[in-house]
Amino acid sequence: MAHRHSLLLQRTLKSAFSSSSSVVPLRSSFISSRSFASDALVSEYNRGEIGCVSGIPDEHLRRRVVIYSPARTATQQGSGKLGKWKINFMSTQKWENPLMGWTSTGDPYANVGDSALGFDSEESAKAFAEKHGWDYVVKKRNTPLLKV
Repeated sequence: MAHRHSLLLQRTLKSAFSSSSSVVPLRSSFISSRSFASDALVSEYNRGEIGCVSGIPDEHLRRRVVIYSPARTATQQGSGKLGKWKINFMSTQKWENPLMGWTSTGDPYANVGDSALGFDSEESAKAFAEKHGWDYVVKKRNTPLLKV
């Protein structure tokens, strides 16, 4: 199947560039097995370096985030999913739609943390926030009393 696609791609490229007599090489021939130079790999980051090159607008670079461990849902009986940590952005502004009663926001990061930014430990969530240059507040989780 992949061979058929590559032949089709070669024919398409050949007809598109029919002025040249040589066949245009496929993408796989451009990929080399050379490794990166050792000076190009960075193992340590200063605070906020990733945020500076991420393309995030300046007004969102210095946002404050909340690091927390979500509470157990009402239908969750065991402790299998406990211990996960999330990052959520503090809300900047919200308003209510007068017709439907929906809550709206102009914040592009309002719903990012709910599903996307999950971590296995508090330390990894803190490290992620520091790499992006975000100030953070850690909400310690309440440990439930187990009734025996």
